[in-house]
Amino acid sequence: MRKYLFGMLMSAATVVATTLATGALAEIDGHGPDAWRVTGVAADDVLNMRMGPGTQYLVIDSLPPDARGLQQVTCVPLLIPSIYHRLSEAQRADLPQRWCLMQTADFAKAGWVAQRFLMEDVDLASTAPDTGAQVAVEGIGDAMIDGAARLVADLYTAFEAQRSAAENPFGATAAPRYFFSGMEPALAGHGADVLYDAQDFQGRIVRIAPDADRPMMRGMITVNVDFVNFGQMQRAVFSLRADPNQPGAPVRIFRVDHSDWSFPE
Repeated sequence: MRKYLFGMLMSAATVVATTLATGALAEIDGHGPDAWRVTGVAADDVLNMRMGPGTQYLVIDSLPPDARGLQQVTCVPLLIPSIYHRLSEAQRADLPQRWCLMQTADFAKAGWVAQRFLMEDVDLASTAPDTGAQVAVEGIGDAMIDGAARLVADLYTAFEAQRSAAENPFGATAAPRYFFSGMEPALAGHGADVLYDAQDFQGRIVRIAPDADRPMMRGMITVNVDFVNFGQMQRAVFSLRADPNQPGAPVRIFRVDHSDWSFPE
């Protein structure tokens, strides 16, 4: 019965997806945060999961008020960045309540829930690489774009925290978590030079944020990393977009620009 219901739910999501051009599929909700959590539900209550996106649909399951690690399949109304930024404030205010098709990490539960009861299951505050400083990953309120900024922050943290070759984010094993598929040969032997424009780093990361003027353009997300290294203020510019060669087409890094060179060169 559960498999049947989930099949119906997935069919509903497919109807939404198939109305889009192929290029837009990479921007559908679900390519933002890797995990979500329930919020705003009383400790003695549950969050209803429904067969469709609205209170008129049958309740088929529920989530506890402290549920975490949820995965997002899609949301309606569809509000990808390219659409969101074209709307006026009045148009955004007139949109109906947003509903999201969610599933638990073990796929045991799935259903539509009101988005207002969901939040990212992460802290947008990230620790700067072994400098003792704190760097805020500044979001703009868009799940996919903010997720891209967080991915860049995670790359810096993973590079400094690595304890083995397998954990090196520039190594063949871990690279697909951060970079485009197929970039592994170009990444070999690199690391600090790509992140800091130098082999050594002594300073702090000041800010990680989507580009203020053009956070997303034609599916490409731009994230700026401002940092001080040996007393000099510098910036690394990361370009990301959905990687169709990885399962689920996750957003990944495909280029990093410094003041006078780019990677890959």
